[in-house]
Amino acid sequence: MTAPMFYVSPEQQIKDRADFARAGIARGRSVVVARYRDGVLFLAENRSQSLRKVAEIYDRIGFAAVGRYSEFENLRIAGIRHADIRGYAYDRRDVGGRMLANAYAQVLGTIFSTVTEKPYEVELVVAEVGLDPAGDQLFRLSFDGSITDERDFSVMGGSAEAIAAALRETYATDLALPRALAQVAAAFGAAHGEPLGVEAAEAAVLDRTRHQARKFRRLAAAEVAAALEPPPAPKRRSRSRSRGGVGETAV
Repeated sequence: MTAPMFYVSPEQQIKDRADFARAGIARGRSVVVARYRDGVLFLAENRSQSLRKVAEIYDRIGFAAVGRYSEFENLRIAGIRHADIRGYAYDRRDVGGRMLANAYAQVLGTIFSTVTEKPYEVELVVAEVGLDPAGDQLFRLSFDGSITDERDFSVMGGSAEAIAAALRETYATDLALPRALAQVAAAFGAAHGEPLGVEAAEAAVLDRTRHQARKFRRLAAAEVAAALEPPPAPKRRSRSRSRGGVGETAV
């Protein structure tokens, strides 16, 4: 006896696959990629010291992702190989963020449209730092291969809407790095109801002011802490009088 065959419309198949991918992405902790005065800032909520959500792809190109780690790690490695081959075959200047984003879009779109494969539960941002702020580019890629050219910042993950709403109220792209880092961290705090701690922060930048060809740099814990934790209030000094004369006492 043969098993009965059930018909599912193409529209329903696409909706089911999209809902499956969105549910996986929503379980991921959020990542913000934002332009600042000297480049592009990456800040992710990530307590792991080895499973990175932010990485370098090429000289001026960075990568951030949320979702299933094994899947976006495969995409990261494939992107590095693709960029290296193109830079070797032609010129390093031919490797750009738009080229890499288009390559990712083709891969994700093919996987999503192939019914026999599970759709990737990932969302990506490919960022490129320019020679000046006008040349900075942020490309956001969804699980189905669609690309969005973001203007000032991009937020991914389960709390994306709340964090984006907080950033729209306060964020400006002409901020110095410490101030930009503090404002993005404050948006995490506004969305979660508690501040983002240093132990839960993964931070990096594409810094156009670096003299090296490679502009990607991870921020040390001390640098993140200096931006996230307010400095201690200075001690007040008061004068106290005694019978022997005038003295000064710190309180």
